[in-house]
Amino acid sequence: CLVIFLFLQVLNEKKLQEVDSLWKEFETPEKANKIVKLKHFEKFQDTTEALAASTALVEGKLSKNLKKILKKIVAKDAHEQLAVADAKLGGVIKEKLNLSCIHSPMVTELMRGIRSQIEGLITGLPSREMAAMCLGLAHSLSRYKLKFSPDKVDTMIIQAISLLDDLDKELNNYIMRCREWYGWHFPELGKIITDNLTYCKCVRKVGDRSNFASSDVSDILPEEIEEDVKAAAEISMGTEVSEEDINNIIHLCDQVIEISDFRTQLYDYLKNRMMAIAPNLTVMVGELVGARLIAHAGSLLNLAKHPASTVQLLGAEKALFRALKTKRDTPKFGLIYHASLVGQSNAKNKGKISRMLAAKTALTIRYDALGESTSAEMGAENRLKVETRLRLLEERGV
Repeated sequence: CLVIFLFLQVLNEKKLQEVDSLWKEFETPEKANKIVKLKHFEKFQDTTEALAASTALVEGKLSKNLKKILKKIVAKDAHEQLAVADAKLGGVIKEKLNLSCIHSPMVTELMRGIRSQIEGLITGLPSREMAAMCLGLAHSLSRYKLKFSPDKVDTMIIQAISLLDDLDKELNNYIMRCREWYGWHFPELGKIITDNLTYCKCVRKVGDRSNFASSDVSDILPEEIEEDVKAAAEISMGTEVSEEDINNIIHLCDQVIEISDFRTQLYDYLKNRMMAIAPNLTVMVGELVGARLIAHAGSLLNLAKHPASTVQLLGAEKALFRALKTKRDTPKFGLIYHASLVGQSNAKNKGKISRMLAAKTALTIRYDALGESTSAEMGAENRLKVETRLRLLEERGV
């Protein structure tokens, strides 16, 4: 009953242009033969059967029940055209059953009118039951669309790489603020300790610079650097700060350390997930570049549909269109520029290597997305070919 509007037979003898005139003609008994009435429809046995039929319609496929009805009933009575709400479904019906289908704005309006009056067209079905049935089917269909495949959960990769980029931005802001804030009190420490995480750990443990002389930071700093820090603390030109200021700086250092630990854990998760879902792509360009390519395309399957030239320029769309508009040289690489193989080549060979790497990467993406194997042998073989090509170019000095 839910898909009755898909099977109505419309005979366009007059090529009607407006739905209103179509409905008016149907109101009169002498025009009632314009529509082939189908009386053999049966309701679905359960929600599972309805979900299977609805899913097939959404994907533009013929379900078993629909094919049976079209074969046994409509094929006998159909003389001209079958009105369908989906052009893709109409193409499948025409291919499988050799039935001529029509899809136009007029048909869309006709379907809308049928859906709005479905309660009056179907007798013996209360409106409350109809609403409950539609709601249940809608929930089941939504759950089906959102259902993750256990083999290709690329959505997790997209979320992980996006969160990783956000964490990097926040960490940079926090660390810059921490160095600037504590730098008013102990400016020399920033020049001695260059590593940001070590800097924050040292500040959190010691606090005020006067405590460096009596503090043991050998578990954080090497012995030589520890001596330099203690010597600089005695002759520092920084301003004096209150205990409340130091407490707030220490709290900021705690945030930096926690976010850094979480970033490390997230990176390990992303690396393991990439090796499970796209092992060949990971071997070719690395887990970060591979994850960014997947996120930029929307999914691994969408990325597999791109040609090698598009994979090479993913992430450089603005530069590409700007170059086309100004009639200048187009870019040679996008996100793939950050791959290790491109970074190893000199400036003259980056374009050639990126083009070859993009071609091999496109093959590995399709192998990961559409193949059934989970090994990374193909990616390793293609990476070896690119490395061999890179060595030849370097040796020739091309």
